[in-house]
Amino acid sequence: MIALIQRVKNASVSIEEQVAGQIGVGLLVFLGVEEGDSASEADRLLKKVLAYRVFPDSQGRMNLSLRDTGGGLLVISQFTLAADTSRGLRPGFSRAAAPQKAREMFEYWVDCARKAHEVVQTGQFGADMQVSLLNDGPVTFWLQIPPGS
Repeated sequence: MIALIQRVKNASVSIEEQVAGQIGVGLLVFLGVEEGDSASEADRLLKKVLAYRVFPDSQGRMNLSLRDTGGGLLVISQFTLAADTSRGLRPGFSRAAAPQKAREMFEYWVDCARKAHEVVQTGQFGADMQVSLLNDGPVTFWLQIPPGS
């Protein structure tokens, strides 16, 4: 399971020109589900996202996590993170989970996030979404828990 996280001043997601979710200071998470991902990978990745120290402390060092700051979490499903880009000029998606499995894992991850963190917003799985953000830093990290690990 893959999370591309960005520290943001604010972020929102719109579907058909209607805001579906928005946060102030926090993390924007693009979440990709790979073939073979299970609740085990999802749980480990969520724990890591919530505890990952990307926010500045009083000395300006990245020592605080989302849990420490209480910031928002905006989660967007993004199957393209599981793309195979190793050959040619067109991505392959054989590593991505099938749509129904990916939806189940995305919904599981979001449900667990809502139980573990106060402010959680999402887009809509499989929808054509427009994401707006003000990346703070910029700070962007790729977090991955490989299937079966």
